[in-house]
Amino acid sequence: MRDFERRNQHFDRLVNSQGLRWLGQNTNHMPAHPAVRDALVKSIDDEEYHVYAPPAGLEELRALILADLGLDAVTTIVTDGAIAALYHTVHSLLDPGDELVTTDPTWAWPMAFAQSVGASVVQIPIYGDEHGFRLAPQRLAQHVTEKTKIVYLVDPNNPLGCCCTPEEIEQIATIARDAGAYLIHDCTYRDFAYEHTLAARFYPERTITIWSFSKWLGFAGLRIGSLTAEPGLVEQLAKAPPNNLGSNIVAQRGAIAGLKVKAEWFPDVLATTRDNQAMIVETVADIEGLRVPVTPSNGNFLIVECVDAGVAPEAVCAALAKHNVMVRQGAYHTKTFGDRFIKISTTTPRQWVDELCEFLPGAIDEARNSSGDFDLF
Repeated sequence: MRDFERRNQHFDRLVNSQGLRWLGQNTNHMPAHPAVRDALVKSIDDEEYHVYAPPAGLEELRALILADLGLDAVTTIVTDGAIAALYHTVHSLLDPGDELVTTDPTWAWPMAFAQSVGASVVQIPIYGDEHGFRLAPQRLAQHVTEKTKIVYLVDPNNPLGCCCTPEEIEQIATIARDAGAYLIHDCTYRDFAYEHTLAARFYPERTITIWSFSKWLGFAGLRIGSLTAEPGLVEQLAKAPPNNLGSNIVAQRGAIAGLKVKAEWFPDVLATTRDNQAMIVETVADIEGLRVPVTPSNGNFLIVECVDAGVAPEAVCAALAKHNVMVRQGAYHTKTFGDRFIKISTTTPRQWVDELCEFLPGAIDEARNSSGDFDLF
């Protein structure tokens, strides 16, 4: 069977698993604000889905996105999730022979997009105590060449949870500007950070800010995000977008409601996320061979190193899956370091994390004795 069929069947099984504890995809499973739910239901009851949304998004939503980001002299396009924004940006800006520079680990799909158009990918290792699990701007400068067309920065980093300081962001922006490169700032997890700085503040002319409603608002299945840049660059990207007939209008109505109640609703979501992380850190500290190397995390997830416990991440995932708990193996994010860790998502009901912490010691013991072949993606 072809890999794409196996991969789809794997996720189809997950989606159709009753009671699955989704602790591996960074998705937000907290109950929606009533105003958000009402907006979604009203849009469906009004049967708005018969019409196309405006090609760049509903004007009210576009204005709210810019207000939330707090950026001036820019404009935005509503996209089919952050992934569509990344796909379109990479395909529009890269040519064969160009380079995309990013970190290792990073979010893997933009690298595949770059390679699909004949560009090459340069990854800078940031995993490990020797790097502090973060990107030093000086190391970025060493890897940028005349071929570098895009610097792709996931900040906060998925899967590590590190976040650049304002000084680091300014230096990274300067490096990209000096190279004449575009800077894609994928800030999908900015709402979970303790402090976050947008690169567009320092390099507005060629920074593309990518943001998602999947994580903070919990709209993963509704597919809505945004691409924000200076008007001339957006004009270039708006000539042939993949969603030129507009993104999901039901999702846009819900996103409008979500932004309007964000200040009221999201602080509780963030508090739950951080409480869940603290509980996992406490549990991991009592299991020999495990550690959480990046804490506190600036994302809605943690990585748990298991290499010193003598277990394969895939074996831990498989053991937890028997309890209907889904976590992610490190290899999804990085081939180089994927054998060292699992990733656990934390914007979930507290009960899910209670169950994870209950099952984790036994899962590690089971994984030590496992020699199976695991079909994970």
